[in-house]
Amino acid sequence: MEPNPKQTGETMKYTINQITQGEDELILNYKELNEEVEQVLAFMGRENRRILGWKEDEQVVIAPNELLYMESVEGKTFAYTAKEVYRLNYTLQQLDLLLQGECFFRCSKSMIMNINKVAGLKSLSSNRIDATMENEEHIMISRTYASDFRKRLRGE
Repeated sequence: MEPNPKQTGETMKYTINQITQGEDELILNYKELNEEVEQVLAFMGRENRRILGWKEDEQVVIAPNELLYMESVEGKTFAYTAKEVYRLNYTLQQLDLLLQGECFFRCSKSMIMNINKVAGLKSLSSNRIDATMENEEHIMISRTYASDFRKRLRGE
């Protein structure tokens, strides 16, 4: 087993070049897929992530940072922004994978919320949490997910 670069004092080497012609390009060379490499990969893919949705008969591209939450209702998935509701052709499980590394949290069996769009929190009986979103909608975080949510807020 090879030593972890962090344990041996090795750090990742960074090379940055400004170019005057051609396309911007990021190249990542690595020997072993470790936590630092995974973080760089997640960062590199973050800006390109988009969610495809439908508004009536028109397909639209939604940036994840616009989403307040996504919900599954009667087998159909919907995405909610501050002003719009979109129909998605993803399952919540697919969205969990697609948005991995972003600030999204599975708050119930049928809903994923954007933690960055939470305006307020209130603890309720039965270990549930009432999250008030930026648009003043209330989302209930079920007791099954509440302890994980508290840990995530603490950075654990």
